[in-house]
Amino acid sequence: MVRAAALVSGDGARLQAILDSMYFKEIPNFELVAVISTAKDVYAMKRALNAHVPAYVVDPELFPNTTSHSMAVANKLRDMDIELVILAGYDMPLGVIPYQFKNRIIGTFPALCPAFEDADPADIPRAALERGLKITGATAYFADGDGRVGGIILQRAVEIKPEDTPETLERRVLEEGEWRILSRAVILYCSGKLKIRGSKVLIEK
Repeated sequence: MVRAAALVSGDGARLQAILDSMYFKEIPNFELVAVISTAKDVYAMKRALNAHVPAYVVDPELFPNTTSHSMAVANKLRDMDIELVILAGYDMPLGVIPYQFKNRIIGTFPALCPAFEDADPADIPRAALERGLKITGATAYFADGDGRVGGIILQRAVEIKPEDTPETLERRVLEEGEWRILSRAVILYCSGKLKIRGSKVLIEK
């Protein structure tokens, strides 16, 4: 059984994708042990409690810097014997966490990496429209040592429509891209089908 924890900071839209997959028993050998939030009043906490998943707060304002905050989160994860960390809308630097959970942190990025890899995710929909892109998408990845996009697990394309605004495009990338590949990446991990060869992530049949 893979013991997992989700790190959240906001409304928990990405977390809901995991909770839905759990409800429909789509993820084998998986137990979401905890949701760890940066604040107690975010909607992600309510989602966790509604799903009967223990929720905890590690408030960054209680720590002198981001490094000490990340150490506190890492200690919490270790104390709960967490194997897999899921980034479900987490807006804090990962700090020391990737060094202690190498190739065990899965997140999503709202573009087809390496496109917009250095951009703020919030700026990507507008930038994609301004560049006249016809296709965008989402990437599921293992976090690298700096907490950025490392080995790419899955990617999913999302068509850009002529009538799209930054807001509608952002929502469609989330719903058609990130939700689907985040759950799928966790399923592949828990099924033992992800193998790492150098900088590449291979999916076994």
